[in-house]
Amino acid sequence: MKKLFKVLSVVVMAFATLAATLLPMTQVSAKEKVTVWAWDPNFNIKALEIARDIYLKDNPDFDLDIVESAQNDIVQRLNTSLSSGVTDGLPDIVLIEDYRAQSFLTAFPDAFVPLDDYYNKEDFADYKVQATTANDKSYGVPFDTGVTGLYIRKDLLEEAGYTLDDVTNITWRELAEIGKKIKETTDVKLLSMDLNDLGLIRAMINASGAWYTKEDGVTPWIADNEALKEAFTVFKEMYDADIVNVHSDWAQMLQAFNGGKVATVPQGNWITPSVVAQEDQAGKWAVVPWPKQDNVEGSVNASNLGGSSFYVLNTKNSEAAAKFIGTIIGGSKEFYEQAMNEIGVLGTYTPTLETDVYNQEVDYFGGQQIYKDFAQWAEQIPSVNYGSHTYAVEDILKNALQQYLGGGDLDQILKDAQTQAENQLN
Repeated sequence: MKKLFKVLSVVVMAFATLAATLLPMTQVSAKEKVTVWAWDPNFNIKALEIARDIYLKDNPDFDLDIVESAQNDIVQRLNTSLSSGVTDGLPDIVLIEDYRAQSFLTAFPDAFVPLDDYYNKEDFADYKVQATTANDKSYGVPFDTGVTGLYIRKDLLEEAGYTLDDVTNITWRELAEIGKKIKETTDVKLLSMDLNDLGLIRAMINASGAWYTKEDGVTPWIADNEALKEAFTVFKEMYDADIVNVHSDWAQMLQAFNGGKVATVPQGNWITPSVVAQEDQAGKWAVVPWPKQDNVEGSVNASNLGGSSFYVLNTKNSEAAAKFIGTIIGGSKEFYEQAMNEIGVLGTYTPTLETDVYNQEVDYFGGQQIYKDFAQWAEQIPSVNYGSHTYAVEDILKNALQQYLGGGDLDQILKDAQTQAENQLN
């Protein structure tokens, strides 16, 4: 009996030791690991880090793997995987630009999880909800707005003999004339643009309530689009006047304004973290309303450029992913207040608008309440239907712009682009 007791004691102790060893492993395996793909380390990635830290307070077993990748790479990888049906390696959550959302939802409706039950759509701006909706189901949680502004170097402006009043609520041609004077006085160009990225053109026509397609979001609208024709015309005037710096990627764009090559940055508010990253330029910048188009009836000094939303893919972790993104991005006032204070996120989560969080004075911009200004400008943005073909049409318009800058006849160029778009999209 004594020997049997000793043997049993040894066995019990062995099991106890094994259990103690396996317990941490069990705890680790119980963690809900969710992967998300996003771009822009200064904006979207930092916002996700804030969201993760807030969620962990009540969900300590949650584990978020944030994978940074260029937006174009994300789009290509999604299209390739979803088209082939090989979804191994795809994330649980992906950030998609609003311009691209409908093309994914239309082509791959079964790849995304409806999120209607995970957040309250009534808490977000209608235009953002519409951009994420297909077949009366919401597939995305709205994130940031792309309300635009004209970031401008006050010191260069003043050196050329102008004040902020001179660039407030003006037209693009008026800005071009000021840009010529700045170039003449300081040898600094007005703005920078990638000729293969028509974001500037897009935002110019959005201010006039126009798009590349008609209201149905499908029919190409190029040849008789007065807003588009005016955008091409005024851009060429600036280009010919040598006040446009040409860049070819994101890094070169940042260098253009951080390095003092340009006097303005006409962009969506999401560029703010990249502007303030240049600490030695603090106090030299201001933000004024977006220039409106000349010769286009109804054009206003407000527009949109970009903006994105979070989508959940049909993966084994989709439930955990939907709970996270719906709880924080879709319903946390704490998240939006912290994200705005730390990185300048201006979302469309309406409960935040009821607070005074947007009233803060931003030291980098000389105490200007830039977020309050952006919020007011956002209310004036003309609504347009982005449809599914924004970038397909832009692929055609990139070549059209190059032809025009090379001396081609604009009316004929736009007519040819119209025909090409009709042939490709119909």
